[in-house]
Amino acid sequence: MSFRLYNTLTHGIEQFTPLDAAGRRVTFYSCGPTVYDFAHIGNFRSFLNADLLRKALELTGYEVVHVMNMTDVGHMTEPDAGVEAEDRMEVAGRRLLEAKKSGTLPADAGDIDPGDPWAIADYYCRAFLDDARRLGLTVAIEAAERPDLMPRPTRYIDEMIELVGTLIEKRSAYVAGDGAVYFDVRSFPDYGRLSGNSIDQLREAAGGRIDEAHQAVKKHPADFLLWKPDRQHTMRWPSPWGEGYPGWHLECSVMASSLLGRETGGVIDLHSGGEDNIFPHHECEIAQTCSASGEPLFARYWFHTRHLTVEGAKMSKSTGNFHTLADLMDRGASPAAIRLELTRTHYRSNANFTFQGLRDTQRLVDRWSRLDEALGAGCARSTGTAPLHAALGEFRTALSDDLNVAGAIGALSRAVGGYTIDNPAGEVPQNELDALRTMLKALGVLGLDRAAASGTLDETLIETRVSERAAARTARDWATSDRIRDELLLMGVAIKDGPDGTTWTRIAR
Repeated sequence: MSFRLYNTLTHGIEQFTPLDAAGRRVTFYSCGPTVYDFAHIGNFRSFLNADLLRKALELTGYEVVHVMNMTDVGHMTEPDAGVEAEDRMEVAGRRLLEAKKSGTLPADAGDIDPGDPWAIADYYCRAFLDDARRLGLTVAIEAAERPDLMPRPTRYIDEMIELVGTLIEKRSAYVAGDGAVYFDVRSFPDYGRLSGNSIDQLREAAGGRIDEAHQAVKKHPADFLLWKPDRQHTMRWPSPWGEGYPGWHLECSVMASSLLGRETGGVIDLHSGGEDNIFPHHECEIAQTCSASGEPLFARYWFHTRHLTVEGAKMSKSTGNFHTLADLMDRGASPAAIRLELTRTHYRSNANFTFQGLRDTQRLVDRWSRLDEALGAGCARSTGTAPLHAALGEFRTALSDDLNVAGAIGALSRAVGGYTIDNPAGEVPQNELDALRTMLKALGVLGLDRAAASGTLDETLIETRVSERAAARTARDWATSDRIRDELLLMGVAIKDGPDGTTWTRIAR
């Protein structure tokens, strides 16, 4: 099995080799969502690229055990203009309270208590899992029967406390004058290797969200928080260092090692996240995990997805270009098209999400799906000999070369182009249908909904406008015909003229 992958740790493409002595089993941990709000398409680009990597490894012949966390504690806001950092669950509680008062609380939130952080986490975890399953995220589907594959940090507090104690015993961490526990970055010579930073360059807290007063008690400005005593904090637990809460970085070290690394000294094969996780989050994970385990590595390969912009601009709620899965489905996009649009740009390139691109992707998915149906019904004929089966090798080679998804899609599309859909054309070789479905499964679109699952259209009005346009065309009133076509496009409807009349389909608006 040959698989090449870019490793952020070594800053180069390497031949992938798992820890498993048999060379088959792969342990894979992904940083998942922080469940204080609905996940947006930028979040899902990272999660879906991790799933694409998993599917590519499985296509190559590996057996992947994948774990993805859902952060429900410890992730603090950035301090700003003198305002102290706070747990994001508290932010979510205020937002839900305002929505409850204004009558804009989502219907599926029920009678949620905005003052209960555990209820808030449960609500947003359910929402994330629903969205992830609609998009075919394999680990989310598996978690329906194996919840341990999508762990939550609040259920691993004892293990985090144990890790902090181990780090203190090994003199990799210390209790500062303010009672908080910090990791001593100077105790770990490789700190900065993943991100390319050096300790001398670092003059800010490495993701600890620590204000100036607390900075003064640290041995070095880059030392990061492991445990924060705070009896007033919303989510808090007893510990040897006082009642409080864990630093954000602890959770992944504990859960990855506990669920995937018990037989390997805490070492795992793969770790993924967005590029914003490289520093400080993943850098700190490596330092604390390796310091505790004594192993030279935490994850052997690090996989990071670059940022997503929307129509060329940074995604922001204030500018109206902040999109969730529900937003896009309400605009007429299908889960299959959304997934493919978020993953078809190479993971190491910045991606620009556009609605025109989404419409193009929807047409591509529709084309593949029509052929899938036609092959199953024996209503497709090819110009060559088994073009899909022949393309499968090129498809595999592309995906196993650092996830060359463009090359894989190109191989698939060229093979699909070798077919015409016709009346019953005789028996189609089973290996052609198998090859098509193998490629669609690897891209994650096999079995996903092609049609939008939410939002409504006035079909009576659409049929009326289509008839009016047909009459205008008969009268050679091209201006009216074009105007009606444009009106339908604004409604999220595309029309197609053919020998049997005009048909229409829903598209993303």
